[in-house]
Amino acid sequence: MEPITLDAAALDRLMPMHLRTDPAGRVLSVGSTLAQVARHRVVPSANFFDLFECVFPCGAAEIAAMAAAPMVRLRFRIGRTIGLRGHAAMLPDGTALFDLALELAELADLGGAPLTAADFPPTDRTLDMLYLMEAKALAMSEALRLVGRLQEARDRAEVAALTDTLTGLMNRRGLDRVLQQTSLSSPFSICQVDLDYFKRVNDSFGHCAGDAVLRAVARRLTRIVRPSDAVARIGGDEFLIVLPDLTERAVLDDLAARIVEELERPVSHMGRQCRISASVGIAVSSTYAAPDAHVMMADADAALYQSKSAGRARYTIHAVDAPDPV
Repeated sequence: MEPITLDAAALDRLMPMHLRTDPAGRVLSVGSTLAQVARHRVVPSANFFDLFECVFPCGAAEIAAMAAAPMVRLRFRIGRTIGLRGHAAMLPDGTALFDLALELAELADLGGAPLTAADFPPTDRTLDMLYLMEAKALAMSEALRLVGRLQEARDRAEVAALTDTLTGLMNRRGLDRVLQQTSLSSPFSICQVDLDYFKRVNDSFGHCAGDAVLRAVARRLTRIVRPSDAVARIGGDEFLIVLPDLTERAVLDDLAARIVEELERPVSHMGRQCRISASVGIAVSSTYAAPDAHVMMADADAALYQSKSAGRARYTIHAVDAPDPV
């Protein structure tokens, strides 16, 4: 029989992962894609058995035995032990032709070779896997993007649920969360602020002016306190401040005096001067044998009304033997 002449270029187009050997295992030609996967160690005249270990059929030491098997699984002996699978066939001229593909486990990085879809023929099953992997990656990317958007929306909704929409301060729900997180074993104080003459502003200038006053109060309180302090609007014209790690009387006196002074400054709205003042009540955890935040809030409220009863625009620090309002 006449020897079969294979056009090398045509063979490479059809089987870029092919390997052709003689019966003894000497490499006659290697596909361009397989050469890249093998880091160009598989070259003509190299010995097949020096390059590859036959995984299936297990222990096969002859090319003919591999060609007779229903499938072939190989593994590189040199460098990275990349797995290959495929079929082998004996040609009429006595040479063997291996049509190989990467094992599934190697598809994640294509055996470490810089390959693209263009390195595989349209009929190669590797392409199907590559397309599936690409589709999976796109789906995963889209899913992660959607999860990110949902998380952002959830975070915004959670912040909104804890925030007073008019002033941007925490609302009562947000305050409750802060109080739950406040360690009762650590010193802290609670400062309650109620605006004096706020109803007069609403009655005289309207609710828009009242809203402007509340926003100005929120800004001033936020400027006065420390970044670690929590300021909340808990009612129409009621505010509460949680002061962690602050129980020193002199510091509390200074803080309360500044609040009273700042809130006495008029608020300009539509060319009008809106005037209010503030009554303040403070409760300090160190004055309690067993501090309870809700009890302290009630005592701060009682101290606040003591300030109002004494003439407003002043502060009182709650104690068992409460001094006169300042």
